[in-house]
Amino acid sequence: MKAAVLHEYDPTFGRRDFLSYESVPDPEIEKPTDVIVRIGGAGVCRTDLHIIEGLWREKINVQLPYILGHENAGWVEEVGKDVRSVKVGDAVVCHPLVTAGHSLEARRGNDMHDGESVFPGVDSNGGYAEHLVTGERALVKLTHDLTPKEAAPYADAGLTAYRASKKASKHLVPGDFVVVIGAGGLGHIGIQVLKSLCAAEVIVVDRSEPALSLAKECGADHVVIAHGDEVEAVKALTAGSGAHAVIDFVAEGDTISKGLAMTRNAGSYYLVGYGGKIEIPTMDLVISEKSIISNLVGNYAELCELMMLARRKMIKLATKEYRLRDVNVALHDLHAGRIKGRAVLVP
Repeated sequence: MKAAVLHEYDPTFGRRDFLSYESVPDPEIEKPTDVIVRIGGAGVCRTDLHIIEGLWREKINVQLPYILGHENAGWVEEVGKDVRSVKVGDAVVCHPLVTAGHSLEARRGNDMHDGESVFPGVDSNGGYAEHLVTGERALVKLTHDLTPKEAAPYADAGLTAYRASKKASKHLVPGDFVVVIGAGGLGHIGIQVLKSLCAAEVIVVDRSEPALSLAKECGADHVVIAHGDEVEAVKALTAGSGAHAVIDFVAEGDTISKGLAMTRNAGSYYLVGYGGKIEIPTMDLVISEKSIISNLVGNYAELCELMMLARRKMIKLATKEYRLRDVNVALHDLHAGRIKGRAVLVP
């Protein structure tokens, strides 16, 4: 089969081709619960850029070369002998974590913290390919409402945005304010989730006018251009106190310090993006009683909830489609900020 393979890291993003488009062996069924999925769409994620630059090399146990791609959807091509919940031909979206389901964390629904889990596209071969091997427990069936290429970015970007926004929405009531920092691939999903789950006013902060235009399309109540005075602008919109919740989908540069400054006392700052550092005196946290809440990808149940919102047309992803052979064009476009929403690779 054809696949996009990472052979070496590129810390400076200086190469024209980050990945090699080449022929590789087809995946095979090894466990009785394995499922081979014919890929219909694979989302292109900023995490892929972080992997390419080597940011993950000390966090995961993986040997190069391997295939990237952790946002995957397609059709069931082959099943192991113990698989019962899906059959050949079913359209599915893949939860990014594959576990056997026996650990206590997995039984509690926290597959992402199961020490025996596999993360295709991050620590093993992923879906930037024509076929992917995953596990039965990771699959959510798609209805006719969504095609695999439409559903693929929900598997991680949508799911991560849903998890963080759902956490925040549980504590937001009418009259509250929530700030979304970054209206890109994750942020534009988070805006829609917030508008679906709570009645707080949504303020979106971004340095890009096209991103803010997308935020308005997604239901943002207020938009703020990040030209240096975004903290003051948010304070002005919130009667000087700041927002009850701030969800930072960027978490690089100065968004962390500014995000915390936008958070009112006793409010919560939700960390979704990564790459920066949190530096704050503990005394300031104690006095302000601000909470810092980190977010990893959501669990299987949350993926099912998210797909229900998508089926009901309460959430819609902005996507740009690329052929798999053009993977490096997609990655360069993502790195340069030229993609509105999410990029999706189609074999």
